[in-house]
Amino acid sequence: MLIEILKSKIHRVTVTEANLNYIGSIAIDEDLMDAANIIENEKVQVLNLNNGERLETYVIKGERGSGVICLNGAAARKVVPGDILLIMSYATMEFNEAKTFSPVVIFPDTKTNKLI
Repeated sequence: MLIEILKSKIHRVTVTEANLNYIGSIAIDEDLMDAANIIENEKVQVLNLNNGERLETYVIKGERGSGVICLNGAAARKVVPGDILLIMSYATMEFNEAKTFSPVVIFPDTKTNKLI
């Protein structure tokens, strides 16, 4: 049996930009991507703590060290700069493997989105 479990989580980052006129995705500072074990084009779930919105999109690399968190395209309508987000990705694995798997969870500085 295969199940889907949490693989990676970026806990409490601040939206820095929202760009409606882009084809889609979320740009995440590449330092945060590396720390959370998230790769470019990976599907993520984005939860907005300010308004309760939940959405799925894919990741593109943001400038390394910039702290950028930018929602693009239609997702830009679900946030405003300053909103606090949780960003999560999931993996599908065998049940027994999932029981011993440990997700990567990072807690950046919410004001700067930099690693602590």
